[in-house]
Amino acid sequence: MSAITTVRTARRRTLRVAAAALVAAAGLSLTACSGSDATGTKAAGQTDMDTVAESRDAGSSAGAQGAETEAGAGSEAEGKAGAVGEQAAKPKAGAPVRTVPLADGISKAEIQRLGDQHYRAKIVARGDVLATLETSGHDAGLDANDMFVVLSLDGTVHSWTGGGHQGPGTFKLAGGWTAKVTKAGELRYRAQILGRGGVVYGTVEANQQDAGVVANGVYIVLSSGGVISAHA
Repeated sequence: MSAITTVRTARRRTLRVAAAALVAAAGLSLTACSGSDATGTKAAGQTDMDTVAESRDAGSSAGAQGAETEAGAGSEAEGKAGAVGEQAAKPKAGAPVRTVPLADGISKAEIQRLGDQHYRAKIVARGDVLATLETSGHDAGLDANDMFVVLSLDGTVHSWTGGGHQGPGTFKLAGGWTAKVTKAGELRYRAQILGRGGVVYGTVEANQQDAGVVANGVYIVLSSGGVISAHA
């Protein structure tokens, strides 16, 4: 073989190797692009799955994604059913709970639940709101023209008429209690609730507004004018 033929053969081999290298490089480039697209598709798929999960949570009838997903959806449905039951048993905050007729035969108390041990009662007569009671860590009371009303921490309302005593002074109350009423300032009265032997079991104070308390099943109201009444 001549020297010229040898050179030409070497050049052809070099060109073939270069071409093969270019094809391999192109293949690697395409593979990298496919990987990027696959990653993007996977991310979009994950978003779609999140959307499906959100739709399922919102009550959608999207298909099950395997036995494990079905089990999860079943547990979630049971949880939702339990939550609905709890809402039915425990009224939503701010929603009307009930309406209770009061002792004067005219007024009624419209009771709302505001939170745990937090209730509001509107005293309504002939469509007009005459007064509002609200529990906030303690019972509430009202003297409404010789009709006495107590709203307790559990949202119950108790009312009665008559039986008021004008303080200051010491008075026998229903249920065996004794009240020692003193004046503490303008429209401010304090009542010590006494048991046997004069032992002080509690204190009620009306400061610019009436106050109420439940003492062992006995309902007591002390007005800001010094009137005290109790009912068992």
